[in-house]
Amino acid sequence: MSIVPHTVSRLPWRLMLLVSIIAAFGIVVLYSAAGGSMTPWAANQLIRFILFTGMAFFLSRMPVELFAALAFPAYGAILAALVLVELIGGVAGGSQRWINLGFMQLQPSEFMKPVIVLAVARFYARLPVGEIRRWTAIWPALVLIGIPWALVLIQPDLGTATMIAAGGVVTMFLAGLPLRLFIGTGLVGAAIVPIAFSFLHDYQKKRILIFMDPESDPLGAGYHISQSKIAIGSGGLWGKGFLQGTQSHLDYLPEGHTDFVFATMSEEWGLVGGICLIGAFMLLFAWGIRVSIRAGDRYASLIAAGLTTTIFFYVAINLMMVMGLAPVVGIPLPFMSYGGSSMLTVMLCIGIIMSVERDSRQSRPGWS
Repeated sequence: MSIVPHTVSRLPWRLMLLVSIIAAFGIVVLYSAAGGSMTPWAANQLIRFILFTGMAFFLSRMPVELFAALAFPAYGAILAALVLVELIGGVAGGSQRWINLGFMQLQPSEFMKPVIVLAVARFYARLPVGEIRRWTAIWPALVLIGIPWALVLIQPDLGTATMIAAGGVVTMFLAGLPLRLFIGTGLVGAAIVPIAFSFLHDYQKKRILIFMDPESDPLGAGYHISQSKIAIGSGGLWGKGFLQGTQSHLDYLPEGHTDFVFATMSEEWGLVGGICLIGAFMLLFAWGIRVSIRAGDRYASLIAAGLTTTIFFYVAINLMMVMGLAPVVGIPLPFMSYGGSSMLTVMLCIGIIMSVERDSRQSRPGWS
């Protein structure tokens, strides 16, 4: 009997069909945003999705033990790359986030989003259960999270820094740290918000102030949020129809193919399209949590839950941002927003979660 057909049959085809549907819908939206053309966005997005899907399948064949072994070395390598960004990184749009490799612009902070989960989970997986409530179970993880968070924040990239911190802290919570610790930390954080605000860059302060009152400057700093709300609201229940959007086609909506692609979609596909898209993402999250629950060991469970949460933060922050429920921090919508970095990160997460699922199936062949 051939091994290949058996191996192919064990691949998570239902998951990949779900992800492909979301990505295909994103390509359709990008096609419309370009005025009915595959260039310059839709064709590139399709090519990237095919390449990164292959990468995800490759990662899914790797044993979870390999990710555990590489967690700290990968963390150290990306941390060194973040320091290198500060020394020789390219500057664009007022931010210093990229390393020019000649054939591509590398943004190391994107890789830190999944790697921080792998590193923090590795720390807690090696920690004896009896020490989980001691101070020695807290400060090393905070250092692991705090160093890359600070390096990314000074680039400046508030959105990515927030994602790194959120992914690491959620992994700490899932590891079993007492809830009172997070409540206390939240209260302390709220108390120092005024101090932290004073250290932000002027454009970051303006984003927060505009988030609180976008109508105070509708033609200036509040323009993005105001136009996004108009685009989403004008779509109504069923939308204006494919290729019929006016806010994006007439260039009223800035970044309609990247950060605000949900607004572009909502204008043409309406509330129904938005609900269907969110429903598809919910199915993706449910799969990730199910894999975490059924994982064979503590480390596998932590990384599956942590990486699922990382994808969740992408979606939640972007949707809140375009609806005016959060400041504009430049977080893209997975598989929908044009760009390779975010798709690469999300497919890395999915590939590793698929590896956890494969290991769980091998250890417990009877579950499905």
